[in-house]
Parts: sequence; C-alpha cells; structure tokens
Amino acid sequence: MLSDESRIVWSMALFRMFSAAVEFTAALLMLRFQRVDTAFQINAALGLFGPSIMVIVSVLGLVGLAGRVSYSKLVLIAAGVMLILYAARK
Repeated sequence: MLSDESRIVWSMALFRMFSAAVEFTAALLMLRFQRVDTAFQINAALGLFGPSIMVIVSVLGLVGLAGRVSYSKLVLIAAGVMLILYAARK
C-alpha cells in the first residue's frame, strides 16, 4: 500500500503527465490545421490550462508538505506560487 507521501507524488506526476499529453495534442492539432488563427486559438486555450495545472500540482505539494514545514514557510510558498501567476499575467 502506498504511503500518503507516495500518493501525493504520484498525483503530482500524473497531473504533469496529463498536462504534457494535452500540450503535445495541442501541438499536433496546430500542425494538423495549418492555420495561424486556429493555432493562436489553441495556444490561448493552453494559456488557461497551464496555470490551472500549476496551481493544482502546487496545492498537492503544499498538502504533502503541510505536516513537515512550518506554517510561515507554507504561507511563503503559497505566496510565491501566487506571485508567479501574477507575474505571468502582466
């Protein structure tokens, strides 16, 4: 039976693999359609998808660290994730 930590690591890895599969499929669709406007729309959809995956994986990581890292460090890590998202929008 997997430990809680192993489950979290597996979940994080599976979300990243899913993300990679979506990105690869999007790239193939861009090549399939051979149109700049369609490729741009696909890229825009990925722009929404990518940060969502990052937040989900980060939350899983925070949950895994919750028992071993102090509350103040967890807050700093969460703030760092939010700053990354904020900086990527501007």
